[in-house]
Amino acid sequence: MVNAIEWKDGKVIMLDQSRLPVEVIFIECTDYNIVAEGIKKLWIRGAPAIGIAAAMGIALGAQDITAKNFKEFIAGLDQIFNTLLSTRPTAVNIKWAVERVKKLLKANKDESVSRLKELLIEEAQKIHKEDIEVNKAIGKWGAQFIKDGDTVLTHCNAGSLATGGYGTATAPIFVAIEQGKKIQVIADETRPVLQGARLTAWELMEAGVPVTLITDNSAGALMKKGRINLAIVGTDRTVKNGDVANKIGTYSVSVLCKEHKIPFYVAAPLSSIDFSIPTGDKIPIEERNAEEVTHIFGTCRIAPENVKVINMAFDVTPAKNITAIITEKGAFKPKDIRKLIKKDVNLDEYRIKIGE
Repeated sequence: MVNAIEWKDGKVIMLDQSRLPVEVIFIECTDYNIVAEGIKKLWIRGAPAIGIAAAMGIALGAQDITAKNFKEFIAGLDQIFNTLLSTRPTAVNIKWAVERVKKLLKANKDESVSRLKELLIEEAQKIHKEDIEVNKAIGKWGAQFIKDGDTVLTHCNAGSLATGGYGTATAPIFVAIEQGKKIQVIADETRPVLQGARLTAWELMEAGVPVTLITDNSAGALMKKGRINLAIVGTDRTVKNGDVANKIGTYSVSVLCKEHKIPFYVAAPLSSIDFSIPTGDKIPIEERNAEEVTHIFGTCRIAPENVKVINMAFDVTPAKNITAIITEKGAFKPKDIRKLIKKDVNLDEYRIKIGE
C-alpha cells in the first residue's frame, strides 16, 4: 500500500499526488500553511486523507505557538483552524478533524501548554492509525457484495492515496482478493484532474490488482455489454438522508448503474458522514480553477482562450440511486444511515446481508 502522509521527525511528510504517476515526490511540510497549500493544490486529496492532514497541520502549527496558558494557546490555534477549514469546503473530514481536536483540548484544558502540544501530535497519529483500521472494516463489510469473477467499476480515487492507507472504495476489492476471489477492476479516468487515470490505475497496478483504464464516457457502453458487475465509489460528504457528495461524475455513474440494474455502492467512513445536513442539496459544492479544464497539467492548452468554464469538483448522488452505503459498522440502505447516531439501536436489524 502507498503511504500518502505521515508524521515524521516533527514534520508532515506528504506525497505530492499532483505529480503522479510521472514523478513520486514527497514534500516536507515544516509549517501548517504548507499543509494547507497541499490540501488546496491537491498534493493530498480524498476526504479521509485531508482529515488526517488537517489534524497533522494543527499539531504542526501548534508547536510554534508561544502561550503561557490554555486561553492564549486556543487563541493562537484559531488562525490555524480557520486556514485549514477554508481549503476545501465540500469534504467534511477537515471540519471533523478540527472539532475532534477542539474536544480533546477542552477535555485537557488544565494541562500545560507543552503537554497540549504533545497531545495534538499524539491525536493526529491516532487519527491516522484509526483510519487504516476503519478502511479494513469497510473492506470486510463490502467484500461480501463482490462475487468471484466480478468486474468492479471505480470512479475517481478512493484508495490508499486518499486515506491513511488501504483505501475506502478499494478496501472491498483488496479483501475480496485476499479471500481468493478472481476479480477485475475498471477505473474511469475521472476528468478533469484524472484521478482515476493517474492515481487509481497506478496504485492498483502497484498492488498487483488487475485494472483496466477507460475514458469517463465509456462506462455506459460497457455496462450495456454486460462487462461491469458493480460500482464502488468513495464519498467526501454523506448526509442524514443518505445523499452523497463525491467527485464530479459520480452522479452520472449512479444513473447509468440504475438504468442497467447494476449495484452502486458507496464506501463511507463515519468521519465523512455529516448528520447535521438533512439533504444533499444543502452540501456546499466546491468550484475550482478553470485551468484544470482548459489545460492538461496546467501546461498544455486543450481549449480556446477565454472560453467560459464550469468546473464543479463534486456532484451529489441521491439516496435513491445507491444500493448500499458501506461503513466500518456495516453496510446499510441509505435511509438507515441515520440509525448510526442513535443510541441503543441494534444495528444487526438494519445491516444489509449478502444476497439482499
